[in-house]
Amino acid sequence: MPDTPAAPYRLGILLLPQFSFAGLGALLDPLFIVNWLAQETRFEWRLLGGEPTVPASNGVPLGVEVDWPAPTELDGVLVLASFETKALTGDRSLAMWLRHCAAAGVALGGIEMGSEVLAAAGLLDERRAAVHWDNLEGFGELYPRVQAVDELYTLDGDRLTCAGGTAVLDMMLAWLACRVEGPLMNELRNHLLERRQRAGDAVQLSAAPEHRVQTSPQMRRVIRLMRRAIETPLSSTELAEEVGLSIRQLERRFKAELGVTPKRYYLWLRINRAHRLLQQTDLGVAEIAASAGFGSLEHFSRAYRRFFGCAPSQDRLQSRDAPVLPLRYLPRQE
Repeated sequence: MPDTPAAPYRLGILLLPQFSFAGLGALLDPLFIVNWLAQETRFEWRLLGGEPTVPASNGVPLGVEVDWPAPTELDGVLVLASFETKALTGDRSLAMWLRHCAAAGVALGGIEMGSEVLAAAGLLDERRAAVHWDNLEGFGELYPRVQAVDELYTLDGDRLTCAGGTAVLDMMLAWLACRVEGPLMNELRNHLLERRQRAGDAVQLSAAPEHRVQTSPQMRRVIRLMRRAIETPLSSTELAEEVGLSIRQLERRFKAELGVTPKRYYLWLRINRAHRLLQQTDLGVAEIAASAGFGSLEHFSRAYRRFFGCAPSQDRLQSRDAPVLPLRYLPRQE
């Protein structure tokens, strides 16, 4: 049983513009409930930001402290960010404050794209970091010294990362289990109606076609081959030969199981890779086209405009207003 701390754990929560409002709730509610059930202040938190009011991604504004505390006044800092991190990663004063916190022994965590802010400050080098699947490729391109993983969350000593979404609650329960006694943890779970906490190393894309029970082993192998050969796409003949099928058999079975032809699905994978790299990195359009398997920049631009309704050069920022893939282009998910 963990020892009850003699003093409250002091947590700074840094909210960056367009942070996830739901993520903040999943983070704070367990702390509040622990304090309430224990009838004492086990955890204290302060909301911090660069402006007196910080807007969440759903548009709700939240008041924060703009005079950030000295590192000695905190035990931990969690950074919450979701969109437009390109501007945030270049903030030198923010990076310096986080480095000072790390030097003072303050535990640091990144929620969703808050992990990119930590990575940009050099605070996740040689560490494992859980990154949302939609940002995994761009993150890996920008921060090769960080071991980006497609897991729900990581608890790595004095570093914590979470891919976001409902995984924030799973992460908080795992983090609290090391700081709160067993009976109180059980009561917390009861009040949250949460008895099925997921492990941090659970794979995020469990609903992807290659992970579904309904998808046959041969079609799973085809998808894995496609994912591994994005930059130099395999032909339909090569894919069919790899799984011992004729081209006609491959096309018929693939469409029956995924609702789309192999050629269409392959293009979907490649266009999505380009979309993420365009929004999340500063790589040139030509370089991104090549990394997505397009030998011709003109061909790439035409395909991209067909999927997203704009030229690749007009889609360079991951924001709420950026183009998203229309639902009609998504492969069958059920």
